[in-house]
This record gives sequence, structure tokens and C-alpha cells, in this order.
Amino acid sequence: MKTLILGGAGFIGLHLTRRLLAAGQEVTIVDDFSRGKRDPELDALNVPVISADLTEPLTLPAEWDHVYMLAAVVGVRNVERDPARVVRINTLALMNTLDWIQPGVKLFFASTSEAYAGGVTAGVVPVPTAEGVPLLIEDITSPRFAYAVSKMLGEAAVVHTARAKKVPYVIGRFHNVYGPRMGADHVVPELALRAMAKEEPFRAFGQDQARAFCYVDDATEAMLQLMTTDAAVNEIVHIGNDEETNIGDLTALVLKMAGHDPELDRVPAPPGSVARRCPDISKLRALTGFEPTVSLADGVRRTFDWYAANWK
Repeated sequence: MKTLILGGAGFIGLHLTRRLLAAGQEVTIVDDFSRGKRDPELDALNVPVISADLTEPLTLPAEWDHVYMLAAVVGVRNVERDPARVVRINTLALMNTLDWIQPGVKLFFASTSEAYAGGVTAGVVPVPTAEGVPLLIEDITSPRFAYAVSKMLGEAAVVHTARAKKVPYVIGRFHNVYGPRMGADHVVPELALRAMAKEEPFRAFGQDQARAFCYVDDATEAMLQLMTTDAAVNEIVHIGNDEETNIGDLTALVLKMAGHDPELDRVPAPPGSVARRCPDISKLRALTGFEPTVSLADGVRRTFDWYAANWK
């Protein structure tokens, strides 16, 4: 099995590469290194790495069985700082991939739970959320919504182009995947780094909100199972964990790991952040038999320890 990972030097891409290598696949990574980085962990994979700008037409060889399209501008701060860049890069990178891909090559497209944010906030989408609910644009002028819109457009482009070109696909809507090497602009590492620094008072954002966190090893296992299961072809499927966690409880867990007992400065969640997010993963279970295996306490501990040892 020859596999190409577009955006493979990033967080999920690197962990996915490890999992696919363990499954005996030949993996090649493509990245522009605007977010992913060349570091010892990437070098240790010992796989071919191609530096390329996916916003330009692709000139890669057509020799792949599976292609994972993970490349995108992500992260709330990046999106709010330059939403036009998010729309441009995420759309061009995917459309160039769809122009390049050959009939019969199986495609995985990384989408997002942010697609549900408008409907959840408006009260018309339930939580836990299943894949079949309507996707709602609550406020097209919101900078934060630029990411969700780019992924919603991406899903439509994949579905209709794949049908026309006879390209089998899986669309995975990720829900709060976390773990080592994901940068600092996500809730688990951000809490961990501030706790390690003994912040006092400790700013506690959105303590009344709730999320369902999925450790990256579980996410990559779900991706592999979906891409090697015939029943998952041409399906949109959640990738996540359906155990919902209050952000206040997550904060307490991280502070305990850091041995830090600060005064809490309780502040609201960032604007545009939904109150709850939790996937219904019944479809993933039915298609693959997948079950998350990494508990929140174990996953947060692994993440905390990695940042303590590696983050400068």
C-alpha cells in the first residue's frame, strides 16, 4: 500500500504516519512547513518528505493507493488573525488536490466539528451531534467562521468531484483531537504550559463549557480503520470520543498534574466558542467497530509529559 499524506509534517499527519508505517504501508509526506516542522520526530520516521506549496497546481507522481488530505490553516488565533488567508489556502489546496487525483485512488479529507458551531449556538442542532444534522451558517461575517466555511466548501467539493472522477473517499469530521506536538494554541497544551509556568492567578477560560476530547492515537486508528473498510467508502464520519468533559474539570486535572494550586481567575470563553461540543460516534462504531481506548486522564498525562520534556 502506497500512501501520500498532504500536510504530513503537522500534528495529526506525523502521528498518522507512525500508525500507517506500523501497519506496513509505504508513506510519503508532503508539506510546505508553514506550520508543520522538520524536527527529530519527523526525521525519525525515515520517510520521503516533499516540500511543496499546495496552493499551486500539484506536480506529484500519480502512484498512490491512498491519499490523506490534511493540509490546512487551523487554530482559532490563525483564523481570527487572517480569515481571508484561511479561505484562500484551504480552498486552493483542496481544489488542486482534486484536480490532480486520479480515478480509483482513495481520498481521505479532514473536515471539522466546527461545521456544527452555528447550528449548536442557534439551538437547532442537538449535542451529542450526529452526522446527518443540517449545517448552518450562523454569521458569515464572523472571522472565526472562515475555517468552518472552508471545510464545508471542501466537503461539497470532495463529494461532487469524487463522484464525477470516480474517486472513492472518506470525509472525517474531527472533534477536539489532542496530543503531543500539536503546538501551543489548543486548550490542553495551552493549559499545561501555563500550569507548568505556575501562572498566578490562573486564568480559567470558559469553565462552564464542555468538550469531548479525543487522543491523537485513537484518532489515527479511526482514520486507518475507515480507509481500510469498504463500508466506509463515500461516507462522512465523525472521528472523536463521545465522553464529554467540562472545561473546569479539565483545568483541575491539568493543575493537579502540574502540582499547582492557584487562585482561579474565571473569565468567559473566547467569542464564538460554542457552549458544548460532543460527537455521536455511532456511525464510526457501526462501520468499523472502533472504540476509543485512551482515557482523558491518560491522554492528558501523555500530552503534559511531552510538553514538559520538549517545549522550549
